[in-house]
Amino acid sequence: MTRLIAGALGIAVFAAVAGLSVSAQQNQMSFFITSAGPGNGANLGGLAGADKVCQTLAAAAGAGNRTWRAYLSAAAAAGQPAVNARDRIGKGPWMNAKGLVVAKSVADLHSDANLLGGENSLTEKGAPVQGSQHDILTGSQADGTLQTGDAPCGNWTSAETTGGAMVGHHNKQGGGQAPTSWNAAHSSRGCSQANLVATGGNGYFYCFAN
Repeated sequence: MTRLIAGALGIAVFAAVAGLSVSAQQNQMSFFITSAGPGNGANLGGLAGADKVCQTLAAAAGAGNRTWRAYLSAAAAAGQPAVNARDRIGKGPWMNAKGLVVAKSVADLHSDANLLGGENSLTEKGAPVQGSQHDILTGSQADGTLQTGDAPCGNWTSAETTGGAMVGHHNKQGGGQAPTSWNAAHSSRGCSQANLVATGGNGYFYCFAN
């Protein structure tokens, strides 16, 4: 009986330690792809609304103890200057939900040295994103600066069938002008949820802790 009790206690302790290990990794997480968008196409409530989504999802995953920002660029409007995604996310390094450092710095992130890709670009839950939904909203060029042309989907307030925003391929695969780019593969065809889904997305975006 004593041995049975000791064995049961040992299993319980092991499970608790394993749980703490997973939780610790999540607490260290500083990069993820949103597991769900607001569901209204590219209308994310502007940059502030997108940041709130990042913060909320991070908190639910046990990593809400830092400031999260959406990797999105926006055009100058209403007296406010243009915003570049690369300037919003801090200095790095950035770690995914499984503890892997995907980029060491802003320069590393925007170089071929980053470790982003289908196996490493995970949601806040540590899950991979479906290849059929690989379009990730960024509104940015490959160097992380604002896309050329019109504001990306009304600076993330439009869910119309018109307009568009630059997207990247989280798995670095597919079509478009730069299919292997994680942040600037091609522009979306419109800003509505249906448009985003039809062209290989679902309204997801990248979140970084700074």
